[in-house]
Amino acid sequence: MPQYMTVHRAPGLNPDELAANALNVFNCEPATFRQLYVNLGAGVIVSIYEADNQDDLEEAFEQLGFPHDEIHEVQFAQSRQEMEGMLKSMGKL
Repeated sequence: MPQYMTVHRAPGLNPDELAANALNVFNCEPATFRQLYVNLGAGVIVSIYEADNQDDLEEAFEQLGFPHDEIHEVQFAQSRQEMEGMLKSMGKL
């Protein structure tokens, strides 16, 4: 299933507001929440979701009442360990 990286700008968002929405995000349909990265001071939220397509993810955000600034399909993901393995196989480490 495709993964999507989303960017939300929410100046003034506080931890209590984030926590208040957690259950709705966790149970979100038709998209599946996977990961969240937050900088409250900057008011920036980056999240990772799985969805059949971008339209389904946008529908989920509409149901949640979450405005979004950007949505990008993730083409690939790589952990530090996977990157290290790739570099070793290339003779760069």
